[in-house]
Order: sequence, then structure tokens, then C-alpha cells
Amino acid sequence: MTKTPERLTQRSIRTFVLRQGRMTPSQKEALATLYPKWGIAWNPDAPLDFAAIFDRTAPVVLEIGSGMGDATAAIAEANPDIDFLAVEVHGPGVGNLLKLIEARGLTNLRVLRHDAIEVLERVIPESSLSAIHLFFPDPWPKKQHHKRRIVQPALVALMVSRLKPGGYLHCATDWEEYAHWMREVLDAEPLLTNDYPASAFAQPRPAWRPRTKFEQRGQNLGHPVWDLVYRRRAAPVDSLPSE
Repeated sequence: MTKTPERLTQRSIRTFVLRQGRMTPSQKEALATLYPKWGIAWNPDAPLDFAAIFDRTAPVVLEIGSGMGDATAAIAEANPDIDFLAVEVHGPGVGNLLKLIEARGLTNLRVLRHDAIEVLERVIPESSLSAIHLFFPDPWPKKQHHKRRIVQPALVALMVSRLKPGGYLHCATDWEEYAHWMREVLDAEPLLTNDYPASAFAQPRPAWRPRTKFEQRGQNLGHPVWDLVYRRRAAPVDSLPSE
């Protein structure tokens, strides 16, 4: 078992609700026939060996909540020298992404159908990831539900512990209040530094990040989007030598 920050040893609140929805026949078939090929079986006692999974040594990017997988597949297809692990709990999304992997022959993309926080806690080795993508997580807008947000100090500390020094955490949201929440939590993490000038609240959408269907719907309604990119320091700021 990989080491988990002490602040996260008693987590019981879920950051998602399992809304499975209706799976199409092709999504069901993909889960049955393609998950054994492109999926990773959940084993909480076996840390992932990325070199064995992808049959090579390359930077690894974890995507938390890949949705229907269209943007995930597009990013992986455009970056064949990088390996991607998509973690998603919802069956229709996993099935759709498996179909995209097979159709496009994406040998650099795998899927793990499980709770992303348990994945981080149990099977992602420390300092093993080059990046984590967290695009449009549930904002849990009601105040009494804010405790369910995935961007919390202890959860961010867990994510950062899995990043290599110099690796980045990229969050995107179209919920303004959540964007401010994210900034506050990310700014407070001593092992993270903002990858964009401090004078700007967020950065423009990077050209490499495709718009998701969900994002496009929001923008059609006039919803702005905030991209926040933070990079892991080699050491906490209070232990860095003074200039």
C-alpha cells in the first residue's frame, strides 16, 4: 500500500454520486469486451506499475473524472509520447471511452473504473505522476454540500504527494464560486506554486485542452471557464533557501 497523508486517513464523505444513467447496448458491450483489454482491474493491495501497464517508460498523466471521454481521448491521441490513466466511476462514460480507445487505437490510454480518491490513496505510488487533470468536477453548489467537493486541503495534499517535483495539477471549472474556492485551497498548499502570473486570477484555456460537450453547453449559455494550473515544488516554501 502506498503512503497516504495523515490528514486523509479517515475519509468517509464521497465526492460523487453514482448516477449511472442508461447505458447503450454498445457501451455495455464495450464494458464487457474492451475493459479486459484497455481497463485496469481494481486491486487495492497492488500499486500500479505504469511501465508494465503501458509496456514502456513515459510521463504519466492521471485524469480524475473523465466523463464521456471525448476530451480525454483527444488529448491522448494528440500526445502519443505521454501515457494517460483515466479514472471514472460511471458506466456509460467508461463504456464510451473504451469505444474511443479501440476505434482510435490509443495504446497510451487506460481506464480504471473506481473512486479516484481510493485510487490515489491505495494504488498510485508517491511522486509517480507528471500531471493530474481535474476538469469540471462536481461543484456541489449548496453550502451544506461543500464538504463533498474534491478540492479540499487534505485531498489536494494527497494529489500533490503523487506528483513528481515539477509535475502539475490542472483544474478547470465553470462555476465561479468554486473557482474562488479552488484558488484559496491551492494557494494554501505549501508544495504548490501557481503556474500563471499572480496578477491573473486564472489562465486562458490552453490550446491543447479540448472543450468538452458539457463545457461547450455552458459557454453557449454565457458561462465563463476558469483554468487553474499549479506545479509541485521540490520542497515546501518555508524550507526553500531564501534569495
